[in-house]
Amino acid sequence: MCEDISPEELKKRLSNGDQFLFIDVREEWEFEEKNIGAKCFPLHSLPTRLEELKPLSQEIIVHCKSGSRGNQAKKFLISNGFEQVRNMTGGIEAYLKLN
Repeated sequence: MCEDISPEELKKRLSNGDQFLFIDVREEWEFEEKNIGAKCFPLHSLPTRLEELKPLSQEIIVHCKSGSRGNQAKKFLISNGFEQVRNMTGGIEAYLKLN
């Protein structure tokens, strides 16, 4: 299982233009209020949207509000064969404190 990613490391990777799939597993209304460039994939929608996240080998970084839903998403994706899934610790709340 891949280690989680800190908000600081994620910010650095985003500014470097690193390639990975970045998904936000919060609800759409939360995403509309504030987002940091991820694609909106609410946690409850993951089971029906797995094809959109393939290939299984690509790196996926997930985030939510504080880390809990992101951790659930990470476990779900790994249990469905995704190989490189990382959750941003502390969620968007921690990330926004960096600015």
